[in-house]
Amino acid sequence: MMIDFAGIKKDYLTHQKKIHFAIQRVLDSACFIMGDEVKKLEENLKNYVGSKYALTCSNGTSALILSLMALGIQKDDEIITSSFSFFASAEAIAILGAKPIFVDINPKTFLIDETKIKQAITKKTKAILVVSLFGNIPNMEKINSIAKEFGLFVLEDGAQSFGAMYQGKKSGNLCDISTTSFFPAKPLGCFGDGGAIFFNDENLYEKIYALRSHGQIKRYTHEYLGINARLDSLQAAILNVKLSYFSEILQKRQENAQKYQEKLKDYPEIFLQEITKDCKSNYAQFSILSKNRDSLIAYLKTKQIPTAIHYPIPIPKQKAFSYLNVEKKYFSQAQKITQEIFSLPLHAYLSDEEITYITQCIKEFKGI
Repeated sequence: MMIDFAGIKKDYLTHQKKIHFAIQRVLDSACFIMGDEVKKLEENLKNYVGSKYALTCSNGTSALILSLMALGIQKDDEIITSSFSFFASAEAIAILGAKPIFVDINPKTFLIDETKIKQAITKKTKAILVVSLFGNIPNMEKINSIAKEFGLFVLEDGAQSFGAMYQGKKSGNLCDISTTSFFPAKPLGCFGDGGAIFFNDENLYEKIYALRSHGQIKRYTHEYLGINARLDSLQAAILNVKLSYFSEILQKRQENAQKYQEKLKDYPEIFLQEITKDCKSNYAQFSILSKNRDSLIAYLKTKQIPTAIHYPIPIPKQKAFSYLNVEKKYFSQAQKITQEIFSLPLHAYLSDEEITYITQCIKEFKGI
């Protein structure tokens, strides 16, 4: 049995006609940068998330950079963030000359440990950048409370959490400013790169709108030093189609994740990510822990079951951040997780038969 890890091709083939029609519409218009498709997508995105504003951009990383620029983050400012995430979370901070201050994770949720945030705050701290990893959202109530106490911004890296919810509100509308990614393998993915930023402040809207296009407030009038981070119209058109059926995709992902959880919950030495209280994950990844990870991955490969390791190295241990000389105590739990974590196939088109086969293979390997 051949298993598809992310279901990208199946999704495309299922909705091929609508997607082709949308692409042809853009080709006929010859409007390939910004334009009506982008405006329509931004309207659809803000309505879905529930934020007052949504602006698209070229990818999830540029969304983070633009957000930090708009918040006025400068050289030598400190931004508290998670020690366990994709590299871009901390990279965006460092690119602006600011300093990422890494906080260890809760080993059960894989998310930033909010009980350790206060001790990381200094006079230089300007913001807390939280990561909603694999679709699991941190304790935003507590984090927002800490930020309010110390006068800090809160930024959510929601590259993996579009569609997830916390206390009845969607990711993207939980703090000062939020970002997401439309990388093809995301729950809502385009056919290249794309991203978006969500917020409720009108001043941020005007600034980010300019920053994503070289700081222009109008053509050839540059009020800020910005970047070129606009979204292609073709990607916007594709996302408008995919957003129209995204609720169905999200529900299927959640159902399939629940099936995994039910079949794996009692397996010794298999640890499942604990979902934050009041959070409804979108399960961007279905990641589990095993002390025998490498052997198990090798075994599953013989059974034609693909896996992926998200992520093999804690961010503070990446060579690019060696200049920070971060002490291991600030990422000890993250270090442990990276040695045991791996992701199983998870998408809306995964069948019951496939989930049963995958979990049975894990069971066989464990000798249960």
